[in-house]
This record gives sequence, structure tokens and C-alpha cells, in this order.
Amino acid sequence: MACRTTPLLLTMLALQSATVMAQSPIVLPGDKVFPENLSSDKAGNIYVGNLGNGGVFRVKPNGSVAERWIKAGAYGSSGVLGVLADDRSNTLWVCSNNLSAWGLTIPGDTVSALKGFDLKTGEGKLSMTLPTNPSLCNDITIGPDGSAYVSNSSAPEILRLAPNGKTFEIWFSDPALQPPKGQVGFDGLAFGDDGNLYFNRYDPADLYRIEVKGDKAGKATKLAISRKLTGTDALRHLDGNRFLMAEGGGSVDRVTIRGDSAIVETLKAGFDIPTSATLVGKTIWSASRSSSTSTAPRRIRRHRPTGSIRCGIRDGEQRKGKSEQRKGNAIGERETRNQEPGTVNQVLRTRNLSTLSPSSTISGIEP
Repeated sequence: MACRTTPLLLTMLALQSATVMAQSPIVLPGDKVFPENLSSDKAGNIYVGNLGNGGVFRVKPNGSVAERWIKAGAYGSSGVLGVLADDRSNTLWVCSNNLSAWGLTIPGDTVSALKGFDLKTGEGKLSMTLPTNPSLCNDITIGPDGSAYVSNSSAPEILRLAPNGKTFEIWFSDPALQPPKGQVGFDGLAFGDDGNLYFNRYDPADLYRIEVKGDKAGKATKLAISRKLTGTDALRHLDGNRFLMAEGGGSVDRVTIRGDSAIVETLKAGFDIPTSATLVGKTIWSASRSSSTSTAPRRIRRHRPTGSIRCGIRDGEQRKGKSEQRKGNAIGERETRNQEPGTVNQVLRTRNLSTLSPSSTISGIEP
């Protein structure tokens, strides 16, 4: 069955909110749209990477329309995973990957590469192929000196591209952290205010800190986490040593680092495999996905919060660990099935994207 229109779910969460009211929906046009990551700039623009058939969407500040800002194949880009808006260098960094092995035919280069696009015009200005074979450019963060750091999900390594650099440096590598065969390894990464780099692995869902000495990687420490995690994805710095993290088990979290421990608080659960989150002003936007055979357009919902809550959870609610994750998954499944009358929705329950085919569609849910 041919794919028609596929949506992105952008959900707005308040850092302090209790009740959410749905506002005007935003329709994300296009075929086989697969929102794998999102980022925002200081002006409030939101950028969404499209793994399903390439390109990047942009939602302008307070906008109601998602525009296809960077077309599929532009500057040799192919399937888009990580995106990161870097105001300092006026660059939208994009992880581009050839995904033909997953059954996805997308125009562009046949290699895994980091692409740089002008943040104002969207014009391509830099392309750097990852040096390791195999490679899967997954996510990006920017260091204190402006260097771009990239996670390679096919190998246990983090790459560094210095400002005006011409080649990648394999900045960190540890064979003991090799991902299980056929699974995704290194994923989200971000610097804390302590100057160290934090990263997670999607499989087996854990967190690490790398001590940074100058611009060199030091000791890597596995952090003790406060609860079981499921499919840890994009990691974004909030403040101090606190981070936003998307969890494939269905939640968007706040992670606080205390010594060698990571305290994980669920800000909101019930999403269908959220992939990323970004802070715009005092609002968190997150992207999630599901699979559907429906040809009807879905919508991006914007929610305006009112009231106040603790840690993004309504007063009196108790959300704890594994039981909450199961609850979130059940909510995601129910709301996806009931999204539109007459539709059949297949919920993706694995990050192994080889299960996708050109006839897949990716749908959002409206919590």
C-alpha cells in the first residue's frame, strides 16, 4: 500500500504545569515521515529530522505550520537522524545516513556523514564522512570550544570535529561498549556544566560520564541510575548537570547527575516511542512516533499548560519505574489505536529500524 501523509507528534510540556489544553493542530505533510530527532535555536525555531524519506522540517516561533525547510537529498543528505541547532556557528548540524539496508530508498550520499547547513538560509556548507566502517551517525552535541561531537551507533565511539577541522578525530572508543549485534549502541550525548561529556546507549539503556581533560577524553564511568530505563535516546542539556532525555519506553525525563549517580524523573509518560526533546523558553517539545496504514493526515498538537505541578507530574500522582513505563506503553497503544476511526495503527516497539519498509507510515498520537 502506498504511503500518503504521515505526521509528527510535537508535544509541549511545561516544566511546571498541571493541565494541558490542546491548541490548533499542525499538519506535517509528506510521505513516510519518520521524526527521529528535533532541536531548537535561540529564536524559537524548531527543526525536525526526517528519517523516513530525508530532509528537515521547520516550525517557526509560535507558528502553526511545519514547512519542509531542507529537501530530501539536499547537499547529499539522506536519511536524517540527529539534528542540532548551533547558534554560535550559525549551523544546523545533521546526521545523514544511507538506509537502503533498512529498505528505505532516499536520495543522497551512500555514506554516513555529518552535514552542516546554514541556520538562516538552509544552504549546505559542510559535509564530513564518518571514518569508521560501519558507521551510523546518530546524534550531535557542541563542546565548550565549538567542536562538534558525534555518536556512532554502529561502533562504540564518539567522534570530534574541531572548529574549521578537515577530518574527524576518534575522540573516545571502548570495545567493551560495542552494541549487541543488530542493535543501536551510542546514542544521545551532551556536556554538563562540570565540563564532562555524558552519553547513553539505546541498547542496553544505560548512562555514562566521560571526564574531559582539556579537549581529550579521560575515564568513562557508568552511572548508577535511580530506576530501570528503556531505549534511552536523545540527551539535551538543561542547566547545571541536569538533562532532558527521551526514553523509548514512552516517557520524556529529567536526569540529574549527583556524583556517580543519575536521578531520573519522569516529566511526562504515555508517548509512543519518543525520540527527542528540546526546551523552547519554559516549554519542552518532544517528538514521538507510531506506525499506521492510514492515508489520512495526522496532526501536531500544541498544548498550552496552566496551573502548577511538581516535576511535570500532577500533584498526588505517583509515577515509579517499571510500572509507570508499562502504564505509559499501554496509554500509547490505546491512544494510537483510537486516533482516528477506521484506521489500523502498528506501534513500533523496537529501535531496530530494519522492520520498516517503504510502505510504512509513521504516525503521532495526541496525549
